[in-house]
Amino acid sequence: MIEAPFIPPEQFTDPDAALARVVELYNAQVQHLRQKLRDYVAGQDLGGRVRAWYPSVRVQVDTAPRHDTRLSYGFVAGPGQYETTLTRPDLFGNYYREQFALLLKNHGIGLEVGLGRQPIPVHFSLADDEHVEGHLSSERRRRLSEHFDLPDLAAMDDGIANGTFEPGPREPQPLALFTAPRMDYSLHRLRHYTGTAPEHFQNFVLFTNYQFYIDEFIRLGRQLMQSPESEYTAFVEPGNVVTPRVGREAQASGSPPPRLPQMPAYHLVREDGCGITMVNIGVGPSNAKTASDHIAVLRPHAWLMLGHCAGLRNTQQLGDYVLAHGYVREDHVLDEELPLWVPIPALAEVQLALEQAVAEITQLSGYELKKVLRTGTVATTDNRNWELLPHPGPERRFSQSRAVALDMESATIAANGFRFRVPYGTLLCVSDKPLHGEIKLPGMANHFYRERVDQHLRIGIRALELLRAGGSGPLHSRKLRSFAEVAFQ
Repeated sequence: MIEAPFIPPEQFTDPDAALARVVELYNAQVQHLRQKLRDYVAGQDLGGRVRAWYPSVRVQVDTAPRHDTRLSYGFVAGPGQYETTLTRPDLFGNYYREQFALLLKNHGIGLEVGLGRQPIPVHFSLADDEHVEGHLSSERRRRLSEHFDLPDLAAMDDGIANGTFEPGPREPQPLALFTAPRMDYSLHRLRHYTGTAPEHFQNFVLFTNYQFYIDEFIRLGRQLMQSPESEYTAFVEPGNVVTPRVGREAQASGSPPPRLPQMPAYHLVREDGCGITMVNIGVGPSNAKTASDHIAVLRPHAWLMLGHCAGLRNTQQLGDYVLAHGYVREDHVLDEELPLWVPIPALAEVQLALEQAVAEITQLSGYELKKVLRTGTVATTDNRNWELLPHPGPERRFSQSRAVALDMESATIAANGFRFRVPYGTLLCVSDKPLHGEIKLPGMANHFYRERVDQHLRIGIRALELLRAGGSGPLHSRKLRSFAEVAFQ
């Protein structure tokens, strides 16, 4: 086995020193893999199997936690040994430092930082602009697995997040929801699906199912870059096209892709990472799950769904808003990971921010606000042509559930937020009323989009600004944490 020089594990009581050791370990292991891969591509005989290891952090807790019981993370559930592997400290450094500091504060113990027991797949060691494997012959590409570790799906499942992971009798308990290979896998998928590097993603995320919202977000992002007083420092579009705010020394960079990716992402960047990312997930629960599966590893502070829906009540008008406080899950894409008997609760902080944002943007309040905003249950289906099912099947279920709106993504986004402990919310806009004969027609749609898209987007952005102003601490609700929870947020 050809490994990088061994660095023994060491105890740390300072989070910055612990993070510095993680950086040192990770860089040494990755550089070892990259160099050996270059040698292999050049035709050299490596003389054995090459291996590198992810860094890990481990704690041994012998007493009950001494934490502030109002906190939802930053402590382990009880005595025992806990461990997780770490990756990309250049991207997750601030996140790791916060988690280290909370463990030290809440338990008064040292952090053992060393090399873990999960090998780094060679694919995950390459820089974004490094594609040396493309020069391999078909024969040497076929033999790559004889010399290097390749991605192992068994190391990437979501058993920890799903609450199904059970360590062996001598294995440590998990410290984090995601292992390092699972995080690396999602980082690669994000580049593929969204067309932007993970480094550009911000802590507050908007999902939408219509390009109209993206068009308006692009217009707003470019407009904000023309204001020297803007709190946002750059606007990033697919192809990592970066438009810096005027007056900054940074130069525009990147080039638009020849065609948009499957789920293009756009980013209003703040220096503290607390800007806004918007992703067009398109139509359907599968895309909603895919996008949120991968964005979850970035540990955002909150995500919201802004989209269109079918209004199910005769009293609703086209253009009215629906604030979801419950979900009927007929999307089916998460049934294996999150059983249907698991409730998806509304989060008070998010609900209040969304209602306040609607009031501010529409200039309505109190009883008048009820003219345009309804709170209720949103049903999410995976059948776009549910109207063609035999009557009264769907209608009866919608009535029994007290649903006021129907879409194809919201319950998926909310359920994945619950599953991954990411605060979530949904604000939809009624674009048709199929139960009452008001189906989408081109003229109606064009008028509706002109009237509502700009306002709806401004409401979503304002809600995230309100959540951001409140700080990230209260957002990570204890409702999202299990009774045997991992320590990392």
